[in-house]
Amino acid sequence: MDHTSSHPSPSSQPLQPLLGMTLDQLQLLCAAEGMPRFAAKQIADWLYNKQVDDIGAMTNLSLKARSRLQEIVAIGRHTPVNCQVSADGTKKYLFQKSDDPSQYIESVYIPDADRATLCVSCQAGCRMGCRFCVTGQQGFHGNLSTADILNQIFSIPESRQLTNIVFMGMGEPMDNLDHVLRATEVITAPWGLGWSPRRITVSTVGIIPALKRFLDQSQCHVAVSLHNPFAAEREQIMPMQRAYPIASVVELLRQYDWSGQRRISFEYTMFRNLNDDTRHAVELVRLLKGLFCRVNLIRFHSSPDTPFRTSTPQAMERFRDYLNAHVITCTLRASRGEDIMAACGLLAGHAAE
Repeated sequence: MDHTSSHPSPSSQPLQPLLGMTLDQLQLLCAAEGMPRFAAKQIADWLYNKQVDDIGAMTNLSLKARSRLQEIVAIGRHTPVNCQVSADGTKKYLFQKSDDPSQYIESVYIPDADRATLCVSCQAGCRMGCRFCVTGQQGFHGNLSTADILNQIFSIPESRQLTNIVFMGMGEPMDNLDHVLRATEVITAPWGLGWSPRRITVSTVGIIPALKRFLDQSQCHVAVSLHNPFAAEREQIMPMQRAYPIASVVELLRQYDWSGQRRISFEYTMFRNLNDDTRHAVELVRLLKGLFCRVNLIRFHSSPDTPFRTSTPQAMERFRDYLNAHVITCTLRASRGEDIMAACGLLAGHAAE
């Protein structure tokens, strides 16, 4: 496997990764090195379609070009350092952050009949500070590069089986927007993986300026972490409510057309006696009325040192039925991988023993 440290440069700095480069960036690289313009498409094909992990394998490039590339860049792939397998078939992969190997991030592979979803991380830790989230409680330890985001997709054994990608792992995607946008460009561009953007969902707590930019520049699905429709109550569990009120987030979303193929969904984790009664359901219907959307109810997954408790199945079903009866499509999301701490809100990026 080609690591960024495979060919040490004279300055002993890690080589720039090819993984994550757009076609435009590859063309600039080729031009700077006196390589023909069409070589950029050839490199992109080897990187993203053939998924090679060695520059030497790019056999339609000249030997001189390959030798020069090996001096100045690396593929940028690195294998996971650990994999845990759940009783339900979910797999949790642990990766080191390429520019800081002391930091770890996790991604989760979720097989389900004819679907195979990968939940990817975009940051080590998170600075949003949501009270119920293990990732949020560990603090922020840096953005992932585009290469580190894409490495989670390219360096697992199931890479070619994937049907969907969700940016719902560690970190807030809108807090690392440049790299998230570039990663989704690579996944969807014809010179990249060539996926439809409808196979990708990007989550957010609702950082309004970044969310607006994302909505304008991407056609991927969006999932907003809502969790409580009342401003004061939401602020108690999600500090970002102060800066970006959920009512303002919803108002922004109303400016876009959701009747086509791009979808907006709201994630709603259910906490016993905190956000799961009829009062909350009524307010949620009022907040979302007229917006073409879906609400996903998520069972809270208990973690050490948390004051929150899981709603009863009966409370969750009542909540779902109320929303559906009031023309808000609502589903109960099945929990996956809880036994290996891979379920929603449990990713911590702890190094393997």
